[in-house]
Amino acid sequence: MPQYNATRLKAASKYLVVLAALLVLIGWTLNTPPGLLGKADAIGYAVCHRIDARSFHIGSRQLPLCARCSGMYLGAVIGLAYQMVFARKRSGTPHWSVIVPLALFVLAFGIDGTNSYLYLIKETYPGALARIPNLYVPNNTLRLLTGSGMGLGIAAMLFPAFNQTMWKDVDTQRTSAGELRAFPDLKSFAPLFGLTLLLDLLVLTENPVILYPVAFIGAGGVLILLTMVYSMIWVMIMRQENDFTRFSQLWLALAAGFTIAMLQIATIDLLRFWLTGTWGGFPLG
Repeated sequence: MPQYNATRLKAASKYLVVLAALLVLIGWTLNTPPGLLGKADAIGYAVCHRIDARSFHIGSRQLPLCARCSGMYLGAVIGLAYQMVFARKRSGTPHWSVIVPLALFVLAFGIDGTNSYLYLIKETYPGALARIPNLYVPNNTLRLLTGSGMGLGIAAMLFPAFNQTMWKDVDTQRTSAGELRAFPDLKSFAPLFGLTLLLDLLVLTENPVILYPVAFIGAGGVLILLTMVYSMIWVMIMRQENDFTRFSQLWLALAAGFTIAMLQIATIDLLRFWLTGTWGGFPLG
């Protein structure tokens, strides 16, 4: 009898997850700004301050995410896509020669973010924190570059963790050369770093042809990362770790992760709009 009930519950969960996903998505869509860019704005609104001066613009319209968040989610999406192609089911963490530069990227992200935040406080409230010096004048170029480095670090850690959680036939073995790592050495990481740097340089041209896809990649990156994290949590709650052998078997876990991700975004959107009364950036002053 307990096994029968568990089977029924598992079958019912498929319908409940799909229904919940549809309800959340419809409700969020109807109550957020119109148009594709409007929806992207609403996604960015849940994770980013969206301060106009700290964002790139298509004409007079700011991107859904600030420069730092645009870089972070762009780097994360590129990193995940790169590993999906070249390390599809590998679960080994990067080699130390890759972890070191990734750690430096995270450190640069923290330093630039802290310096930028202090600068913002001093701009908004003249005289505040006068005894704390700024290291340098922050700018969107550094925000983009340090954000992209952070995104690469997130992708390099999240992708192996996702594989380790999901796949029955995950590549868990190690060899002396570390071939089963996503990044067995610095040489294997170099093309990804070069590609990310190239895309950052293209973003810095602020050409609309580049910024339009960046806007949607950034917003999509938010959904991708949250969906992956919540899918892993769902699988662990359902005690289905390492049960899957094909991507087609992941649809329910991914749908559940997507639903929870959209619930988080919708909740933050609602609270922020209630507090500020605007879909724009945080009001200053």
